[in-house]
Parts: sequence; C-alpha cells; structure tokens
Amino acid sequence: MLYWAAVFFIIAILAAVFGFGGIAEASMGIAQILFFIFIVLFIVSLIIGLGRRRPPA
Repeated sequence: MLYWAAVFFIIAILAAVFGFGGIAEASMGIAQILFFIFIVLFIVSLIIGLGRRRPPA
C-alpha cells in the first residue's frame, strides 16, 4: 500500500510540473489517503503483534 501511495505521489508531482492541476490534485489526494490507511494498518498490526507475544519458556 505504501508503494501505491508513492506511485500516486510521483504522478502528482509529474502532473504538477507539466501543468495538469486537476490530475495533480486528485493524485495527491489519493496518495494521502493511501498513506494514512497504511499508517493506521501499521499501528494496528504493531499493537496486535505486541499483544500476541508469548512469555518466555
């Protein structure tokens, strides 16, 4: 998911450089949404992983 956020970010930068404001804005919005979803899923999986630790034998 972080890969797709980076891809949309690069598309947004290229679109902005070539003057396509609408495409750049839409791509940047998608990149932001995907990045925040990635962060939330990462934190949730980190918390779940810490909760499942087994005590040493």
